[in-house]
Amino acid sequence: MKYQTIDSTKSEQIAMLAVCLTNEITERTGTKHFSVDVPLAIDLCKNYVSNGIYQVMAAFDADQIVGFASVCQSYSLYAEGQFGIIQEFYVMPEYRSKGIGQELLQSVVKLAKQQGWKRLELCTPPLPQYKGTVEFYKSNGFEVTGGHKMKHVIA
Repeated sequence: MKYQTIDSTKSEQIAMLAVCLTNEITERTGTKHFSVDVPLAIDLCKNYVSNGIYQVMAAFDADQIVGFASVCQSYSLYAEGQFGIIQEFYVMPEYRSKGIGQELLQSVVKLAKQQGWKRLELCTPPLPQYKGTVEFYKSNGFEVTGGHKMKHVIA
């Protein structure tokens, strides 16, 4: 398995995995939390990666991307400056429980250190359906900070 940041030429593969992620969340929870427009997701990924807005760490099995983490930079007073947010994190089901997610997270932590970020944050999918996901992140050094992810759609 190889772990490396991707360039924009891999945007279509990343967008398709992001669709798998959102579909899995919808199926598991029974609620449509997301509406992903695939061509738009591909274009956004190309744009974000090309412009340095997003960094995407991918897990490769030969030439196939089997998992990814997309990360962007944010700023806050409570974090005392710059920090990273893992926006999406996904490993294909057939590659789970093989250490790939753990290695992928370690690669993201290494990237965060290179960026000079003081912390990484992420939001997990809804509980209780994703209790195992929360445990995975906790076992890899993340801690629950409370609250719920909330959104307000701006039309």
